[in-house]
Amino acid sequence: MWHPYTRSSTLTEEPPPIIVRGEGLYLFDAEGRRFVDAIASWWCCALGHGHPRLIAAIAKQARELQHSILGNLSHPRAVELAAQLAALLPSADRHVLFASDGASAVEQALKIALQYRHNTGAPQRTKFAALRGAYHGDTLGAVSVGFVEEFHRVYRPLLTPAVTLPLPGVTGDFAEAKKILGAHAAELTAVIVEPLCLGAAGMRLYPAAWLAALAAWCRQNGVLLIVDEIAMGFGRTGRMFAFEHAGIDPDIVCIGKALSAGYLPISATIVRDALYQTFADYPVDQTFQHGHTFCGNPIAAAAALETLRIFAEEEIVAQVAVKARQLAAALAPLAKLPQVQEVRCLGLIGAVECKPDDPLRSRRVRKILFERGVLLRPLGSVVYLLPPLTITAAELDVLTAEFAAAIRAAG
Repeated sequence: MWHPYTRSSTLTEEPPPIIVRGEGLYLFDAEGRRFVDAIASWWCCALGHGHPRLIAAIAKQARELQHSILGNLSHPRAVELAAQLAALLPSADRHVLFASDGASAVEQALKIALQYRHNTGAPQRTKFAALRGAYHGDTLGAVSVGFVEEFHRVYRPLLTPAVTLPLPGVTGDFAEAKKILGAHAAELTAVIVEPLCLGAAGMRLYPAAWLAALAAWCRQNGVLLIVDEIAMGFGRTGRMFAFEHAGIDPDIVCIGKALSAGYLPISATIVRDALYQTFADYPVDQTFQHGHTFCGNPIAAAAALETLRIFAEEEIVAQVAVKARQLAAALAPLAKLPQVQEVRCLGLIGAVECKPDDPLRSRRVRKILFERGVLLRPLGSVVYLLPPLTITAAELDVLTAEFAAAIRAAG
């Protein structure tokens, strides 16, 4: 098996555990060891593992219909899910195009934005703008707007470079970005951003005021705003969607990961009706010739629908706001350690950036935690917690204590 994002040498030096079961906050390997899933299995298992309601919803749908394409066909679960997703946004005049993973949702968004300009007589507007250090997936379009040097440098010849905006500072000053955007306004079709937190860049946070200023600039200049909520959506930041902190209403929203709480691959691109309506086929055929075999798969859609019901009935998002304060209070003292550069928290995201004097420090933290039964993956010099949203207060106390102890022990 080819392990993604994994150095081949580590597979020999430290054979990976074979995970065979999950329950709540925990994963269990073939040898019976229990591990805390401290990063929600790449940020998607928002409701933990083995949730009985999700298992039941999947089984029920599997007995009825396992798959049906959405090309000239439809099925109830996709219709229901599209309606519920549209209703979650500030303006519900939306159409939803399903896909299977986050990168595909972003790829769709870019193609929709570009074809929209052709549909409306502005084919010269071909440029996209994105934040420096952003990550939007590993397909080529997504890499063009989310270029991470360490991941993607060898693919540069295949890419169409985006206009790069500086990462906002703590003040949220929009002046520098505004100047860059202004120089390209006539050729820009859209700006794409991860809202409030750049995940793969090391959980880099920026103020909601900056995002609000960007949205206002986009409206004033006829530039579409694409918000990539794949990692930050579904309660992670203390709101259902991170863009809500800025009080904005984006043109296109990309979602995935926690949409099905990590039970099955499903993602979506949620688009304003005003854009969708330009893809008519009369008098000129401007059909969107794009799709995925498993888009809107009935079983995945059923899992997503049950996920949304659980979020609503158990008030998951409201709980995050309480747990966020607990997480921030537990990690705050680490900022005083000599080996720590910065502590950053937002919702149920807690990141500690180690000082660059020892590039192996974060790996030592990971190894210490692994030996203590906690699974996480550093992002360069940044070690972070991003647990399932259903983690209890007691479990969070134990996890943060182990996390802090490992950082201290790593020196």
